[in-house]
Amino acid sequence: MEKVARTPKQLGNLLRERRTELQLTQKELASRVGLRQSTVSALETSAAVRAATLLSALAALDLEMVVRPRTKTSVQDIEALF
Repeated sequence: MEKVARTPKQLGNLLRERRTELQLTQKELASRVGLRQSTVSALETSAAVRAATLLSALAALDLEMVVRPRTKTSVQDIEALF
């Protein structure tokens, strides 16, 4: 299922959800990506991280980023999904 994230918080929630689906701890994901556990935590709590770090984490979670025109759904509607 395709999911939409428009805010750092929403993206962090999606990353955490996928990590738990794969039954990975933050430390295990960090090891796969070559990061510290604290960086994975920062990704999941919407702290500012480099784009390269985000893309590496997405790859380790077998996810990809898609850029497309925005839909007309409001941020509140999307946040209600979480």
